[in-house]
Amino acid sequence: MAAASVASATNLFSSLADRVALSSGWRRMAIACVSGAIGALALPPFSLVGLMVVPMTFAVWLIDGACDSAGAGRSAAGLRTAFGAGWWMGLGYFVCGLWWVGSAVLVDAEKFAWALPLAVIALPAGLAVFPAFGFALARLLWSSSPLRIFALALGLGVSEWARGLLFTGFPWNDIGMAFGANLTLAQIASIVGLHGLTFLTIAIFAAPATLWRVAEKRPAFVPTIAAALALSLIAGFGAARLAAPASATVAGVKLRLIQPNISQGASFAPENKDAILRHYFAMSDRPTNSARNGVGDVTHLIWPESAFPFILSKDARARGDIAALLGAGATLITGAARMETSGGDEPSYYNSIEVLDRDGLRPERYDKQHLVPFGEYVPFESVLESAGVIQFVQVPGGFTRGSGPRILDVPGLPTATPLICYEAIFPVEIGDAWSGASRPGWMLNVTDDAWFGLTPGPYQHFAQARLRAIELGLPLVRVANSGVSAVVDGFGREIIVAPLGTEAVLDAELPRPLPPTWQSRFGSVGAAIIGAALLAAGLIGRLARRDWRLHAWRLARGASIDYHDLT
Repeated sequence: MAAASVASATNLFSSLADRVALSSGWRRMAIACVSGAIGALALPPFSLVGLMVVPMTFAVWLIDGACDSAGAGRSAAGLRTAFGAGWWMGLGYFVCGLWWVGSAVLVDAEKFAWALPLAVIALPAGLAVFPAFGFALARLLWSSSPLRIFALALGLGVSEWARGLLFTGFPWNDIGMAFGANLTLAQIASIVGLHGLTFLTIAIFAAPATLWRVAEKRPAFVPTIAAALALSLIAGFGAARLAAPASATVAGVKLRLIQPNISQGASFAPENKDAILRHYFAMSDRPTNSARNGVGDVTHLIWPESAFPFILSKDARARGDIAALLGAGATLITGAARMETSGGDEPSYYNSIEVLDRDGLRPERYDKQHLVPFGEYVPFESVLESAGVIQFVQVPGGFTRGSGPRILDVPGLPTATPLICYEAIFPVEIGDAWSGASRPGWMLNVTDDAWFGLTPGPYQHFAQARLRAIELGLPLVRVANSGVSAVVDGFGREIIVAPLGTEAVLDAELPRPLPPTWQSRFGSVGAAIIGAALLAAGLIGRLARRDWRLHAWRLARGASIDYHDLT
């Protein structure tokens, strides 16, 4: 009975593999697109990690079928077929993983509703070019050997790496976040970083595609067993790290984080200035427990990005009111728009973090350096603005990119790495910021995710910011207008967290940093080592030219065609 069940499962699995590999036209497009969409469910807030096995397994079978009638996988036709499959899979993945971006254009629908198709369809279509190139690169190394899963991991992993670097970079929802959003599995990022995590995620979840060996019509369990063992080791490593006791805290530091949950339209309306300030003041001075009876019982008060609809440095009255709130002891760290003028030139505007105490603005500040295209500035401004394209945040000429240091030195606190909004999703840039400087003691991420409402976007943003803490062994203090605000330690463990879409006052101490991780010391070296190993395995699989005859393809396409392998 057991043998019959295994045989039945094997026949079903092999039939599915055949159907996917041999699909063409709209069926092939639909298979790739739907499998990519299923993979997006592995990301927050759903975090169904195991579902990433669907797109990765189907990716192997789709590339298996990307060969011409002569079986020449490296021919132009084979590469085009692989490229097309990758694009359709990427489209499904990004549409389902990024549809919430459309919420931003509806904040001011009268001006920007026309851009909804661009946000929901055109952006994913453009991003899908990266996995398309990843599939084509994998096809160059393809073979009939089970080692072809390493070719996929290399090609798709390199394309994801490129997505985070090219054209200002956009590594949002990197495939590695399937592991990265799971606190236990994410711990390996302390050694290999996000890009190493991506290589591992692809290779492990693609392994089941090799269960059926084409020429022998029987299961081949070794690759899948090896993948399960690797996953178990990663989970075991993560569990061991997370068994560490609670992190010690920095003596004398009492933080208060304010999540005001102000609607996006109201937060940019100048007429709401006084009401918004009163709201911040009331929340900042709110008693929370016997030890925190108001702002007088905290050392550092933190407000989110875009905290108010005016230029703080130009409003003496507002600064005076804030100084009165702070009294003699507290220091405010807040997101704020900043303006500079030079001679008769047009003023420059910056998205900044400002520091204030009882004496007013301090010289310590940080200006955002990685601006959001179309959100904070318009690329090719002279051309696109003539066509009526403007950025969402309305400042004359758009925001200016900051050029100052990425280390923020606030009195009474260890030095910090400041991160405004989506700067927290760029692991390479954060590591590079320490060049020539001592390691900071924590990371500060202020953001305003109210643009995206109660959608998956803010959850994804928080997960990616938290992964930076794990990679670098640094605590993260994250303050968001509408959430998710939190304090996490260097393991990514939540010390305190506020739910999305709520008003919240969070009181916490500042955790101490962990000893430097491998990732914080050596950057992308761990990922590069994994990439080199994948390349070597892919080349071995290709050069071995194992003679596993693909008679399933031969019979389906005509008995006169003799496939010896997929190369």
